[in-house]
Amino acid sequence: MHIVVAPDSFKGVLDARSAASAIAAGASRACPNAVIEVVPMADGGEGTLDCVLQATPGNRRRVEAHGPLGEPLEVTVGLIHAASTAIVELALAAGHALVPADGRNPLNTTTYGVGEVMRSACAAGIDEVVVAVGGSATVDGGAGMMQALGLTLLDRLGRPIPSPIGGGRLLEVDRLIWSDPPHNLEDIRFTVACDVLNPLCGPNGAAEIFGPQKGADPGTVKILARGLEHWADTLEHFCGRTVRHEPGCGAAGGVAAPLLALCRAEIVPGVDFVIELNGLRDRIGRASLVLTGEGRLDAQSLMGKVVGAIGRIARSADVPCIALVGEVDSESKSCLQALDRVLALNAPLEETASRLTILAEDAVRDYCRSI
Repeated sequence: MHIVVAPDSFKGVLDARSAASAIAAGASRACPNAVIEVVPMADGGEGTLDCVLQATPGNRRRVEAHGPLGEPLEVTVGLIHAASTAIVELALAAGHALVPADGRNPLNTTTYGVGEVMRSACAAGIDEVVVAVGGSATVDGGAGMMQALGLTLLDRLGRPIPSPIGGGRLLEVDRLIWSDPPHNLEDIRFTVACDVLNPLCGPNGAAEIFGPQKGADPGTVKILARGLEHWADTLEHFCGRTVRHEPGCGAAGGVAAPLLALCRAEIVPGVDFVIELNGLRDRIGRASLVLTGEGRLDAQSLMGKVVGAIGRIARSADVPCIALVGEVDSESKSCLQALDRVLALNAPLEETASRLTILAEDAVRDYCRSI
């Protein structure tokens, strides 16, 4: 038997590698002679850098930057493809986990540090920057990131807006000037690997859908929404291109929008980017059984998330796919249809790893009895 084990992380509890190891241990108990391929997964959010560096030869570098509240950090950057491509994980410089609960206010948090990391990568002479954008603490439309990349934001009186800017000051931006970009910026490709397809603005935009998750109350959401609309106006006037409705521009508080408007950039689903790097389609095609998993199966799981993507690939390859998840939301019916079986842990967080092993063992034993 050939089993592919490819889970996402169980956020806040287990990273993808630990989850995969726990599942593989259970599969091995149930079928000691099985060939088990362990393929930790990510969708563009937290853990994407680790998954990429496990999938392809590369190395890590540490660069100095600032966090979402301006605190100094050392951030890891991945270099792959003979150091021609840099992998920047936004969550390491502007992630939700970096902000204490009492400091979560997207009027103040910034992506400036992400731009600092990207600028360091540009200075290393790379050809492409891949930005994995999930898990942010920010709704600044990527304005802070662009300041660090050398874009000056001017107010209505022509005065530079101090950096780093947060989402609460977007309404002040009147004009944009490239004052100090990296010398090779126009030659660099930017690939934005995202885990959602929301636009920048509108009822499904970054402020309305993701602002509350980042600490925004209803009044703050309205301020952020107006700010993003104004920011979109400013970007579109500067570049002559409409970006506010582009799918994925709402990810991570809007970081893709200025990259699309001002740089050579494209948006790709993060899970597809990782699947391509680790050759998961071919691995699943050779498998007898696929085991995947994530912390929560919900309506979003079929839209750019790991479990939904793997379920679709397995279904098209006619390979059984079982998902082991922390919990199942009542609105996850569409994703359930892409899977052959879903098993929920129903266990305290501290027992997640041991419960994954037990469930994987049970699932593989049941599968073996059915064939």
